[in-house]
Amino acid sequence: MTMRFCRRALALAIALVAMPACASEELPRPEPDTIIFAMMSGKCRTFKVGGRDLPCRAVAFSQTEEGRANFTIAINDPKDDSHIITFSGDNGRRPAANVYELPIDRMLLKSKDRPKVDGLPVPSIALAAGLCRQVGNFVTLELSSISCTAVDQNGKNYELQYQSDGTPMAVRRIKRMRVGSPAVSPYDDMK
Repeated sequence: MTMRFCRRALALAIALVAMPACASEELPRPEPDTIIFAMMSGKCRTFKVGGRDLPCRAVAFSQTEEGRANFTIAINDPKDDSHIITFSGDNGRRPAANVYELPIDRMLLKSKDRPKVDGLPVPSIALAAGLCRQVGNFVTLELSSISCTAVDQNGKNYELQYQSDGTPMAVRRIKRMRVGSPAVSPYDDMK
């Protein structure tokens, strides 16, 4: 009787230890924290989605603690104040002191019709291929231009040509301890 009890106790202990591991794989992974956010002042010379011109009202850059970077464009849409399109990618690089390039692997599409979490629309994600290139002196916060092009999995083209008005960028950097090698950021030389 004691041996039977020990086997059942061991089986129950294994089940209890294994359940959180199985459950954690089923739960969605939380989004990593943003470590840097930069607002740019200027004008979109071109912003096209699927060949259609869209007016933009703001452009921002953000990067997460895991290195995913985003160029986000808020669209001036009187029918939808949640209309936002983001060029998103990993493995940004700085081929020159005043150039940052971000390979794009997905487009994030938000609108008022998307499901909401905490009152904010959750983006639909379209796999894509493309590149964003930001030119300017990042240490002095003087941005010159941003150009992005991407094609999503359905063949839809996205194009951004943004020109700064000369106003320094507004940058908010959040210092965090991070495990592993740090991601390349256009703002690495900032203090």
